[in-house]
Amino acid sequence: MTRVTSYCRTVLDRAGVGYAVTDSRGNLLWCNRALGAVLGIPVEQAYGRSLPALLPGVPEVPAPVREVLVPGPKWLEVRCSKLGDDLMYEVVDVSAWRDRELTVTQEADALRRAQALGRMGTWEWSIREDRVTWSDTLLEMFGFAAGTAFDFEMYSRLVHPDDLPMIEETLDTALKTGSVFTYTHRMLRPDGKERVFECFGEVVVGDDGTPLRALGTAHDVTQSSRVHDELVRMAEQDPLTGLPNRRALTRALERELANNGSGALLVLDLDNFKDVNDLRGHAVGDRVMRMLASALQSRLGDRLIARLGGDEFAVVLPGASPKDASEVADGLRDAVAGFPLAGIGTPARITVSTGLAEFGPGDSWELVLANADLALYASKAAGRDRVTVYEPNHYADTVKRVSVLDRLRAALAGGGLALYGMPMVELATGRVLGHELLLRLEDGQEPYLGPADFLPVAERSNLILEVDRWVLTTAIDALVEQPDPLLRFNVNVSGRTLEDPDFGNFVLDKLGSAGVAPGRLGLEITETAAVTNLDAAVTLATQLRSFGCRITLDDFGSGFGSFVHLKHLPITGIKIDGEFVKGIETNDADAVLVSGIVQIANGLGLSSVAEWVERPSQVDALRKLGVRVGQGFHLGRPVPLRDVLNAERMPPNGALSSQVVGAEDGARS
Repeated sequence: MTRVTSYCRTVLDRAGVGYAVTDSRGNLLWCNRALGAVLGIPVEQAYGRSLPALLPGVPEVPAPVREVLVPGPKWLEVRCSKLGDDLMYEVVDVSAWRDRELTVTQEADALRRAQALGRMGTWEWSIREDRVTWSDTLLEMFGFAAGTAFDFEMYSRLVHPDDLPMIEETLDTALKTGSVFTYTHRMLRPDGKERVFECFGEVVVGDDGTPLRALGTAHDVTQSSRVHDELVRMAEQDPLTGLPNRRALTRALERELANNGSGALLVLDLDNFKDVNDLRGHAVGDRVMRMLASALQSRLGDRLIARLGGDEFAVVLPGASPKDASEVADGLRDAVAGFPLAGIGTPARITVSTGLAEFGPGDSWELVLANADLALYASKAAGRDRVTVYEPNHYADTVKRVSVLDRLRAALAGGGLALYGMPMVELATGRVLGHELLLRLEDGQEPYLGPADFLPVAERSNLILEVDRWVLTTAIDALVEQPDPLLRFNVNVSGRTLEDPDFGNFVLDKLGSAGVAPGRLGLEITETAAVTNLDAAVTLATQLRSFGCRITLDDFGSGFGSFVHLKHLPITGIKIDGEFVKGIETNDADAVLVSGIVQIANGLGLSSVAEWVERPSQVDALRKLGVRVGQGFHLGRPVPLRDVLNAERMPPNGALSSQVVGAEDGARS
């Protein structure tokens, strides 16, 4: 028996749990080493001392487990029981366990808070029990209180009915393949609000490949989804009329042709609409344009009508014969001719010229649009206000336009081209920061051809490559002649030149041989050209910017299509399209859009210039929105390059004063 007692004492002495025996008054009669470690004193020194004094808070009478916090700090679990006339104590140090419990609790709380802040929740589906567990955050995102009993059937009833089949198909495929999956769906919450959720998940399978459970996350992407939808809408919508734009029309036509469809395309041009703008101003012109667009759309019903730009529209008529399409065109012509205009002070009648082209399998949208354009030119040449169906002999009429190319070639060879500089002005000070160089044809021949007359013709041929190189060479020669580092020029680059693989080297060779700092030269690429020739634009911009040239995206925001490409284009600045600027002080939507564009530019480290600044009130409105630089007739009209070189060293001349250019000077170059 003595041996057994000895063994028991040895076991207790080596145990990791503290044991002690006290008399009825709490004085220690015996304790093991583990308890001595808790007390922090040798075992021999503990005998005879009061345990409640050494461990404040321990029970002094028999009691179940009690948690005690002692100096250290340490968390102890203490149990006291009777042992004859004495008391036996069992003491366990649970500090490490409590620390882990606290850490887990804090991590769980942090996860819950992160999910709430990130609008993201988690779910888990136990497939064998067919039971779904939702995180409290996800339930709250669905519109329910935390802990609400919520099964898949209830979830399915809230999902938009058009999205539910897609979810079921995605889950079914994932269960069969054991792969990860994702889907985005709409949900109508109990409070009537529609939200959009993006879900990611994976299937966990057993050793035999049987699906055991699926788990994933759901992220509330309602706001980003709305922004995306709005950008997509704006990328294919004309900002003035709300109609689809050229990009939307060409896509629709391309889809018809890809499906071997046939039908007709109408291209309409409002005759002499420029007179409305010139006589009554752009505000009235825009109002009339919106009213006419609405009238045309009402006449067409569900058929697609798009605004191509300016005063041109186009209509796609799938399945229509030339006779049917002509009847539709006549109806549109009558709608425009009968539109009441007397009450808004415009010419008593506006007419429309129309070109009609058939399309069928094997055609390209470019060919169809070109044929309709040729027919439209024939309508205008025949006296306007009529419908003309495309015929092959219309192509012969284009020969007349070849004379434009002949004049342009002669001007290139004989000095008939000239550059005019339009100042870019710091709105706060009136200081001229640089000039955009604009091309003019001054060959002394009649009729006079403006840029809108000869540049589109040149851009349809390789002659534009020579024109762009002439402009660039002339600009660099001018920078050499006037070495003032404050003199800076921007030149425009056509879409065709973007595709010229040698143009970048040509620019750098010219700058290098002339000894001109690359930063004094900027290239402007229109949004349309950049998006249409994205790869070429990226290549050229990357090459020139790496050497210090400035690259500006012109007409930015005209269709918002460039937003998605901004992060890929290595540009240094943007020019805000004038459509957003001309009504900036009165149109809240324009102000919001310009403010957003400026914030995007600032966030990406880009400069921003507002075009079409024609009134003093626009300057004030733009400055309040954070726009630093502007360009327009109020700030300075285009002047010959020679005058720019002679005047560049002159101090600022009050370009922001309303006396410099009156608000009525609204025409654009």
